[in-house]
Amino acid sequence: MVSALIMAGGRGSRMGRPTEKPMLPFLGKPLIDWVASAVLAAQRISEFYIITSANTPKTEEHCLSMGWKVLHTDARGYHDDLKQAVSKLGWAGPVLTMPSDVPAITGEILDRVVVEFEGCGKDFLAVFVPIEKRQSLGLSISSTDEYRGVWYAVSGVNIINGAKILGEGKTETAAIITEENEVVLNINTTKDLEVAEQIMDKSRKQ
Repeated sequence: MVSALIMAGGRGSRMGRPTEKPMLPFLGKPLIDWVASAVLAAQRISEFYIITSANTPKTEEHCLSMGWKVLHTDARGYHDDLKQAVSKLGWAGPVLTMPSDVPAITGEILDRVVVEFEGCGKDFLAVFVPIEKRQSLGLSISSTDEYRGVWYAVSGVNIINGAKILGEGKTETAAIITEENEVVLNINTTKDLEVAEQIMDKSRKQ
């Protein structure tokens, strides 16, 4: 079992919309609701918090109204907010982190990531997507990372030992490389939102 954090405190400026990114409507409900529903459906997640900031007051209000636990951070950036959240919560064990903009994610996928982490023997497990896969769907490439000499698109879904987040030194990394839509559909731009809605709507009707 692991604890989880849904990161929902960023500005989401690339969307170019006045609505806070986690609250953007996606097939009838806010992006954040899709991700929270996946976490709630996961069997291997013991508890979760949604990380908000001064950038996302409406998201915070919405999450509290849904009965979800919220932790407010200082909006100094994704990694600083993550470190602050783990420090405040005192989580030294495995922490699953994900953004609020992966609406296709499911509890089943998250459970598989946890199982993979538990078996890898590393302090950090990242979920990567082939850049070509996102390009083939017309999705943006906003964040990339290198693993074993190959560059991949970052999904934002990771597990790391909390003690490593707070500590210093090199962290040994393992990775899952996948082309599954549940992970591929990460929303960074308005076009990403439109493409992801079309893909998910089509898959739901099949």
